[in-house]
Amino acid sequence: MTALVAGLLLLRVLPVLPPVWLLWLLPILGLMLLPFRSYPLALFLFGFSWACISAQSALDDRLAPQLDGRTLWLQGRVVGLPDVRDGVVRFQLQQARSRRAELPQRLRLAWHGGPALRGGETWRLAVRLKRPRGLVNPQSFDYEAWLLAQRIGATGTVKSGQLVSAASGLVSWRDELRQRLLAVDAHGREGALAALVLGDGSGLSVADWRVLQDTGTVHLLVISGQHIGLLAGLLYGFIAGLARLGWWPRQWPWLPCACALAFAGALGYGMLAGFEVPVRRACVMIGLVLLWRWRFRHLGVFLPLLMALVVVLLLEPLASLQAGFWLSFGAVLLLILIFSGRLGAWPWWQTLGRAQWAMALGLLPLLLALGLPVSASGPLANLIAVPWVGLAVVPLALLGTLLLPLPWLGEALLWLAGGLLKWLFLVLAQIATWLPAWLPETLPFWAWLLVALGALLLLLPAGVPLRSLGWVLLLPLFYTETERPVHGQAEVWMLDVGQGLAVLLRTREHSLLYDAGPRFGDFDMGERVVLPSLRGLGVAQLDMLLISHADNDHSGGARAIQRGMEVKRVVSGEAAALAAMHQVEACEAGRSWQWDGVRFTTWHWAGAANGNQASCVLLVEAAGERLLLTGDIDSSAERALLDSGIDVRADWLLAPHHGSRSSSSQHLLAAVAPRAALISRGQHNPFGHPHASVVARYEAQSTQLYDTVEYGALQIRLGAFTQGRGLRKRARFWREK
Repeated sequence: MTALVAGLLLLRVLPVLPPVWLLWLLPILGLMLLPFRSYPLALFLFGFSWACISAQSALDDRLAPQLDGRTLWLQGRVVGLPDVRDGVVRFQLQQARSRRAELPQRLRLAWHGGPALRGGETWRLAVRLKRPRGLVNPQSFDYEAWLLAQRIGATGTVKSGQLVSAASGLVSWRDELRQRLLAVDAHGREGALAALVLGDGSGLSVADWRVLQDTGTVHLLVISGQHIGLLAGLLYGFIAGLARLGWWPRQWPWLPCACALAFAGALGYGMLAGFEVPVRRACVMIGLVLLWRWRFRHLGVFLPLLMALVVVLLLEPLASLQAGFWLSFGAVLLLILIFSGRLGAWPWWQTLGRAQWAMALGLLPLLLALGLPVSASGPLANLIAVPWVGLAVVPLALLGTLLLPLPWLGEALLWLAGGLLKWLFLVLAQIATWLPAWLPETLPFWAWLLVALGALLLLLPAGVPLRSLGWVLLLPLFYTETERPVHGQAEVWMLDVGQGLAVLLRTREHSLLYDAGPRFGDFDMGERVVLPSLRGLGVAQLDMLLISHADNDHSGGARAIQRGMEVKRVVSGEAAALAAMHQVEACEAGRSWQWDGVRFTTWHWAGAANGNQASCVLLVEAAGERLLLTGDIDSSAERALLDSGIDVRADWLLAPHHGSRSSSSQHLLAAVAPRAALISRGQHNPFGHPHASVVARYEAQSTQLYDTVEYGALQIRLGAFTQGRGLRKRARFWREK
């Protein structure tokens, strides 16, 4: 079983998938090994080949390249519960069909200003389809891996549509139930109740998610194994309690009845929650634990976990691409490690405290490896929230939902559950304000290995030799620094922020961020992408935040950066338009300074007639190699820049205005004479950036183009005269090239 699991998990680290012929040859080789009793190797080959075949099947189900960016009429059924935020309806469509092309089985779509869709409805839609693709940055969420794990073969934007047939089936019933829950009076926490009962997190605001993340309590408001396990445990305990009191019928063996009722309750809760992958994983684990409790306790406590791991990965090998898979199995393994083999029973309060201590310390290496925030307040927050939600809110919410058909009773229970949630969020918000989540920088492998070993030592029972050495092994977590540029050189990162711009410039002891990415409603690129990337790269503070101008695609994420880390100075070409930020200074033409042997010079056109022309231009020179960052200046501002007398020759040029037709004039290119140009843009952007004529002008000068769509986040060693390195070029089998 361990060999089979190893083969299935190897998929997670593959840069590319083996050829199909080899995937079919490996099981045959495994069968040939069986007569020689090489069972572990044979099962390893079986697991590896099955995982790769499943992954290849998901890749083959992606949208055909020739359909990327095209608009098609298609028809399909809405699955799951549509999510409505800021006037945008996001939903998944299954079994989509089109007369003009073959489509993937599952699509993820967005409809701006669309009608109120219901799960189970069939729609005919005009959709602009795109192949699955996400932003690629240091220490950021891998959207492409998530899409593949969900087996979503295309994303798209709905242009128009018409309803073909009304909702039907289980998903329709769940949607109606969601509407009932959202309509009750629950002290403003109706969305949180829908999350607990149905697994629908669309009713939680960005502020709610931030509080949950800062306090390490996200798992409590999203249906997980904890909730399903709690319900199963309550049902099991109910029958066990009756049997202990002598109230259970003697002719019925209480143990198999308790296990059967507990598993039925887990399945029922899973169906209510939509039976998504995490819920299915939890039901498998609970089913195997109950089977072990009924018949196989003599085989040890680790067997059910190993069996659950095998079953989950056989059913869905792509589960290993999701962080939740590693965290859920890691949490169960930690609890087994902490509570098995101990002499005597602990009081309940000591049991709860030790469980939170184990989760905080034991999951630390996993969180670091997955690039997830670490909540220092998690043990305290969970010590309060776990019993609060598990023993009070969830039973009241489920019972209230069950009794909704009865006048007043169901709504009264939901009102009480909502009140408890309201007070819980008030407490968690105070804890989050006191101690927010911490996103550490990316550790070298040797440092991570020491931290993992230290955490393991500290989790061992008291009295184990050298256990206290674990505290020493945790020190690299706080004292390991990422490699910094040498004196006279600068490290440049052009982050992948879609249709926007964010460029980090770091010298030996200083950091400057040029623009901060866009913000679209509740989705703040500064908070979601730029800030985690800065933390992952080891940037603890910014000496300067330079916002070229006030357009949203350049300044939208600036306030999130100010909230998330110390910013000593803010400079902008449109300081007056950024009055909402703290102490914004105006960009000055000809201002120059030096950090660690690297020279910075700004330029600003006093005669600018609009925001684009007012962009603050930054020239950076390190050891004779130069970089020119131009914001969104147009050809008129380019001419003013050339007339200013500044020496604009540069090795690297940020293509003005994302490669717009109104910029990158022939005069500018001739004066700068760049050997490479940088283009930051979103794929299939509505502006057509970069324009074909602009690309042709760069190519005519033999200028190499570095486009974030092709390269992802780009790293440059300014002063070393080397090529740029794009993160998208790092091989991942699920990543679109």
